[in-house]
Amino acid sequence: MTNMVSGITLAEIASLMGDVARANILSALMDGRALTASELAWHGGVGASTASGHLARLAEANLVTVARQGRHRYYRLASPEVAQAIEALMAVASSGPKRHRPVGPRDVALRRARTCYDHLAGRLGTAIADALVERRHIVLSDEAGALTEDGRRFLCDFGIDLDRSGARGRALCRACLDWSERRPHLAGRLGAALCRRVFELGWVERIKDSRALSITAAGREGLCTTFGITELSRADGD
Repeated sequence: MTNMVSGITLAEIASLMGDVARANILSALMDGRALTASELAWHGGVGASTASGHLARLAEANLVTVARQGRHRYYRLASPEVAQAIEALMAVASSGPKRHRPVGPRDVALRRARTCYDHLAGRLGTAIADALVERRHIVLSDEAGALTEDGRRFLCDFGIDLDRSGARGRALCRACLDWSERRPHLAGRLGAALCRRVFELGWVERIKDSRALSITAAGREGLCTTFGITELSRADGD
């Protein structure tokens, strides 16, 4: 059974996320990869010992998990639910008071295409969701989604077998509110499978020190041919 959440527990989790360094650490882990403590210290803008203290508190609260590999410890978000909570907070923050900060190249790249934990977000993520809905491959509501038979055949042709995608306890298709587009992109097993597939096909590449993605020439052609997406056909630097 799911534990009842008290106001005290909710406040404790919120206070952990409310620290600037910890918020930056959690944001850095939103690209779904596992990072070392030293890498997260850089993202958090703090020293190694301070980052270790922050990570210990986040792990104790089950917001991150840690795995040892050789001499290193690698940290990642504890679950898709943690990523969903962070993305929701980003959506709230993006609609708050303007900070009058000039938009930089990272902002443009993040809004165009990024990872949201293990699925696609930004204009790329919402465009794929829109294309699948328009073609009646999925039916999407505010919270959940359903895959149609036509959609299952389409995904099979695209190289995705959801019956073998693992994480059986996870929802098949879920809507995740995109903080930059204010519309849903796809999460759940379907969203994760689509993300893995576009990486396998070489349609996107990671941008260093960011969860933003660069859409390759093959990706621009593939998105147009497979999903009918043309508004992302220009190069990322345009």
